[in-house]
Amino acid sequence: MRFHIVLVEPEIPQNTGSIGRLCLATQSTLHLVEPLGFEISHAKLRRAGLDYWKHLQVHKHADWESFVSTLPASSHFVFFSKKSSVSLFDYRFPPGSYLVFGKETQGLSEELLKKHAEVVRIPMWDERVRSLNLANAASIVLYEAIRQNVDFF
Repeated sequence: MRFHIVLVEPEIPQNTGSIGRLCLATQSTLHLVEPLGFEISHAKLRRAGLDYWKHLQVHKHADWESFVSTLPASSHFVFFSKKSSVSLFDYRFPPGSYLVFGKETQGLSEELLKKHAEVVRIPMWDERVRSLNLANAASIVLYEAIRQNVDFF
């Protein structure tokens, strides 16, 4: 079972397009949880995803509850927030995990983070950097998860 990237309310089409290309390259599934800050037909999304979008396994969900209702109860979620004390490099990713990222300007809601124990951060050693670009963050996380499970793949 491959990994899943979940974008909750993404706002920037170029990030989503780049993450779509990442998902196709790694045979991962992309889940988009609405509302989206753009239309799927947006030219910048298509440009960032190039002509790969038609080959991508992508699912759009009306909201978080609709998304979760489509999944088996045994699904494993990992949420990402700069507020977590758990480093990406100290966390063990089970194969098939759903890697959940929030919107570019605000991240994941406090309500969602409080409901879930598995919240991880990407370490940043310079406090002047508030956050990483969403597409870069998704790439870092997904390839670390794959690295940890290389024998599975």
